[in-house]
Amino acid sequence: MPEMPQETSGEPAVPPRGWARFKESPLLPAAVLVLILTAAAALFAGSYTYSMADPTPRSIPTGLVGSPDQPEGRRFVEGMEEALDTAVRIHPYDTAAEARTAIAEQRVFAVVDVRRGERAVVLDLSAASGASVAEVLAEAAPAVGRRTGVAVAVRDVNPLQEGDPRGLAIFYVSLAAVIVGFVGAIQLSVHARALTPAERVACTALYALLGGFAVAATVDWLLGALDLPFVESWLILALTMFASGMVFTMFNTIVGRWAMLPTWGLMVLLGNPSSGGAVSWPLLPSPLGLIGRWLPPGASVNAQHTAVYFAGHQHAFPFLVLAGWAVVSCGVFWTWRHRHPGGRETGPEAGAEAGTA
Repeated sequence: MPEMPQETSGEPAVPPRGWARFKESPLLPAAVLVLILTAAAALFAGSYTYSMADPTPRSIPTGLVGSPDQPEGRRFVEGMEEALDTAVRIHPYDTAAEARTAIAEQRVFAVVDVRRGERAVVLDLSAASGASVAEVLAEAAPAVGRRTGVAVAVRDVNPLQEGDPRGLAIFYVSLAAVIVGFVGAIQLSVHARALTPAERVACTALYALLGGFAVAATVDWLLGALDLPFVESWLILALTMFASGMVFTMFNTIVGRWAMLPTWGLMVLLGNPSSGGAVSWPLLPSPLGLIGRWLPPGASVNAQHTAVYFAGHQHAFPFLVLAGWAVVSCGVFWTWRHRHPGGRETGPEAGAEAGTA
């Protein structure tokens, strides 16, 4: 039996109005992005200002050569704590050589030597350990000596390189590796969307290797700002760039098009200010000083800093942090690669479909 046509009223459909119309228009995602960018601007300025605008000593590891009960040394250390309104954590050493080794291994930032005279101490600083910490100590020590009646001689036993007088070059090269690392992954997701998972990981590794080489060559060979241990610095930058790129790829797999938000928050809002590159960890707010060591930007600065200024005393920890982020990110991406917004079909079925088309 033929189906009877349904009657229509003949009235035209009423177009959506108000909120319904706005929700279906491209203005809604644009408005969401405006709000996100507004919040991001405030958070960006706030995070950097909070950590870097007013660096204040919290706890400064300091070596002591000589007896801790020596009156001049005790008065000087107590005077420094009062002047800086901070704790000077004393690590006693029997000899100056042991104290120098502690500086090289970055266990202490300065050494107070109280063996040099009746009423005198020598303060050995290490600008390479942290330029901001050395500057704070160098400014406070003479005034404390005058107030306590202790003659103080200040020396920089491990100065910064001539092309990096403020100690910021390592922060800048690490920042470049972090930013280019995840921006490169963003560009792959936009302009090379059809890459298979294996191809995506391989391309991330390739631009990390080439980008790390380019950064190291520019800073060392072209500008002469730093005398780098080239191969080690290059590989640190490449590992940083790869880890950063895979972190974005991981978030892109988990949250899709909003992956930039957690990546930016982790790497830029939290990671870079807490990295210890622009402001040394003893001068950062305590939580940032602890968290920064476990994030890729802080691990990169730490590894690069040791490679440049403390050759022969490299630590495994920053490399384990970078490798850990890279492995976890790759593992999450590979496990849920079917959720990644990119990719293409491969194999005989895909070939047959292509031939049919």
